[in-house]
Amino acid sequence: MLTTQYVTGAPNWIDLGTPDTEAAVAFYTRLLGWEYQSAGPDSGGYGFFHVGGKTVAAVGPLMDEGASSAWVLYFQTPDADATAKAVREAGGVVRFEPFDVFTNGRMGGFTDPGGAEFAVWQPGETKGLDAVRVPGSLAWTELYVPDPSAVRPFYQAVFDWRVEETPFGDATYIVLSTAEGQEPDFGGVMPLQPGDRPHWLVYFEVADSDAAVEIARELGGEVIVPPMSVEGVGRFAILTDPFGARFAVITSVTT
Repeated sequence: MLTTQYVTGAPNWIDLGTPDTEAAVAFYTRLLGWEYQSAGPDSGGYGFFHVGGKTVAAVGPLMDEGASSAWVLYFQTPDADATAKAVREAGGVVRFEPFDVFTNGRMGGFTDPGGAEFAVWQPGETKGLDAVRVPGSLAWTELYVPDPSAVRPFYQAVFDWRVEETPFGDATYIVLSTAEGQEPDFGGVMPLQPGDRPHWLVYFEVADSDAAVEIARELGGEVIVPPMSVEGVGRFAILTDPFGARFAVITSVTT
């Protein structure tokens, strides 16, 4: 499960790139009960979402021409430059080279061989998210690629993840955890549906998934997968915000 005891390869940050930060802030604060705080006049429009005073996500304007609104998932690394080298050697793409974010940390952006984008965060003064697995925070992560088995060697080479195949109905679900074992079951891998694009999906914990879906609809979001229950897991739905950024909500059996 996700924790804030960050080890190499564990999810440690998420942020939203959006064409309209003001409207996105209005959507997510209403939907997830977040509070918003700007990172300051020198941040380029970047800011943080809080629950109970703890940082649970961030948001900023899209910087690249033609970029689509999306949630970006970051993974812990002790050395962003070494991770960039490992990504290249394993067949991935470096979208942007690692750089320092003031004294907060160092980040880099990549694309895996299946086409899914992700990033890494090398902590400085900012270690990572302050809370996970509580209502309004990150609860789970999921990778959607055309061939799940094809990307396994890439992530194992880059992060040394442990991969376990678990029965899931008539199919098999790939469960991911870190090499150190301190972040068991932080995410999974699913085959991409025809016509969809490769991506990492972030799940947010909510008290009532059905109610969250109705609020999202009222606020201009769209439902991709309506609420459904999975025994032993919880009830979840997959949505997009008004600008097309995809995310999921889940009411876990245990949180």
